[in-house]
Parts: sequence; structure tokens; C-alpha cells
Amino acid sequence: MGSTVIEEARAYWERIRGARSMPARADIDPAEIKRLLPHILLLDVAREPLDFRYRLIGTEIDRHSAETHTGKWISEIPDRAPPSTVWDNLRQVVETRLPSERTVPYVGPLKDFVATRQIALPLANDDREVNMLMVVIDYVRG
Repeated sequence: MGSTVIEEARAYWERIRGARSMPARADIDPAEIKRLLPHILLLDVAREPLDFRYRLIGTEIDRHSAETHTGKWISEIPDRAPPSTVWDNLRQVVETRLPSERTVPYVGPLKDFVATRQIALPLANDDREVNMLMVVIDYVRG
């Protein structure tokens, strides 16, 4: 169940990180990834306690979601708060500082989709501590 959107996102992340372990948010140039923008979530990473805040939600993600979460903390959303699979995946990316790709059942309002392909990509201003996640989501039709 491949996805060109996910493949492009991973390749872009790899290119902009260069020799570093992770790129920074400032390295992202929206003009270079116009096709990906509707599929991107940006999440701020807070620590002590760990949490994630929706900073930006792409139009394609927003269109396929039951409600918008811009500005909300993931811990405030019952099906995403710990100990959910969503939370565990994001925590893993923060801890390992490595991308994580997975398929997730689609639970939104549209019946055309059966799953989503997702990749969570870590971003760090200092190349050491993840301070933001770029999550790219593609929708799989049934």
C-alpha cells in the first residue's frame, strides 16, 4: 500500500536534513513542496509533560476530518490522548529522532476511505532535541 505523497515527503525530509540527524522547521520551503502542503500537519512538541499541539493542518487533512483541531493539544482529544496508538507513535518519533511510517484505519466522515498512510518526520532547531513534527497523511480508498 504505497503512497507517492509519503515517498515524496520522506525524500524531501532526507534532502533538507543533509548530513544532520534532523532538519529544522526553518529548512522547510513551502514553495518546494506545493503538492504536499494539503497533506501536512505541523505539531509543536512540548516537554514535561510531553504533549503535541496542532500548529498547522493541511486543507486535505482538514477536509477529511470530522472536526478541526488547529491549536489544540493532542492530550485534549480523547481518541488521541495517551495511551493511544497515535500518541505512542508520536512519542516514539520524539524519543528515537527517526521517522515513523504506518497505515492507520480511517475513522473520518467520508466513506470512500478505508485507511490513511502516514509518516511522522522529526524536526529540531538544534539537531538534538525534537521540537516539532511534520506529519504527512495520504488517504487510501476502499
